[in-house]
Amino acid sequence: MTRRRVAVSGIGVVAPGGIGAGQFWDLLSQGRTATRRISLFDPEGLRSQIAAECDFDPAAHGLDAGTVEQCDRYIQFARVAAAEAVRDAGLDPAREDPWRVGATLGTAVGGTTRLEHDYVLVSERGSRWDVDDRRAGPALHRAFAPSTLASSVAEQFGVHGPVQTVSTGCTSGLDAVGYAYHTVAEGRADVCVAGAADSPISPITMACFDAIKATSPNNDDPAHASRPFDADRNGFVMGEGAAVLVLEDLEHARARGAEVYCEIGGYATFGNAHHMTGLTKEGLEMARAIDAALDQARLDGTAVDYVNAHGSGTLQNDRHETAAVKRSLGAHAYATPMSSIKSMVGHSLGAIGAIELVACVLALKHQVVPPTANYTTPDPECDLDYVPRTARERTLRTVLSVGSGFGGFQSAVVLTGTGTRGGRP
Repeated sequence: MTRRRVAVSGIGVVAPGGIGAGQFWDLLSQGRTATRRISLFDPEGLRSQIAAECDFDPAAHGLDAGTVEQCDRYIQFARVAAAEAVRDAGLDPAREDPWRVGATLGTAVGGTTRLEHDYVLVSERGSRWDVDDRRAGPALHRAFAPSTLASSVAEQFGVHGPVQTVSTGCTSGLDAVGYAYHTVAEGRADVCVAGAADSPISPITMACFDAIKATSPNNDDPAHASRPFDADRNGFVMGEGAAVLVLEDLEHARARGAEVYCEIGGYATFGNAHHMTGLTKEGLEMARAIDAALDQARLDGTAVDYVNAHGSGTLQNDRHETAAVKRSLGAHAYATPMSSIKSMVGHSLGAIGAIELVACVLALKHQVVPPTANYTTPDPECDLDYVPRTARERTLRTVLSVGSGFGGFQSAVVLTGTGTRGGRP
């Protein structure tokens, strides 16, 4: 079967420290961090009391009271990011065949924020087993179903094509974009609105990660708590946000006169069948995903100019993906910059893969590699070029983004800079 070329024609993002692609890129390119003490609730008593929060006012970003009442915070993020992406693409959904437009969105924890909030109300802070349903909000059922994310974005644009919510832990964003890529490449849609959203900064989610000591307890210095690949790392910093990309058949984009950022050259995902939260040291599964994605793009490891790392700031993850990149890229890995934007915007679980892909698109556009903030002390087992603290100008043609998710998910996406919005033609 002949595969169609898939272009990225629009991007939108809601991220800590920056709402919109412009503010987001300013934060990354300047190496600033958006991590701070949690303000969304009182974190007293938690082991980790810090996070990267979005300064988000739904009304200021065009969401009416009815939408806010119906949609949990993460869906509000997604709708704002999707609206920006569609505007950026110059796409008028009303002029498209709705049956040829799809929506694929990813999330790891779905409507956790509203579920927890309303449970506290109906149970009188957990003191009642016979809950009072009259205290629940009228849209509580929407928080219960993760499918609400994709259906809400589809409703936003009148989409009737393939619509799906992807939930594969922390690779949900990469996988949602990857599935959308295959949907367009295989001809099942001409356009797909794809991305991910999560708003996991809530007591129950923070407690879950406290229990396994995965998050950083560096509460006295939030700005420097997220330290991917650094020998002094002590866990990741929770984040939140959303990112959406408009993917479309390249010929479709050209026919409507759209400017294109880049193309998606390949996507692959594999499981490690090893452990719910653990990773193998060898990085075999991630390396296999990298190899398969590059093979789809008809490239080898020496073509990669930049690796956007999962880089969560946990010991096993950092060493796992360092090994995977060396396995796939060989000696070229040592000449390839590899950085983690989680050092600046935290780890927004299912959303982060899509947020990182938007960072990759902007890196290609500006020909700049974002840094790994807070990296100061090398780990002897992580011996690649992690672009410490300062962004770096670099000729970029091919960018690789990788991710790991609880449950053993390992995913990779390859972007090739053949667009018309700056960067290399």
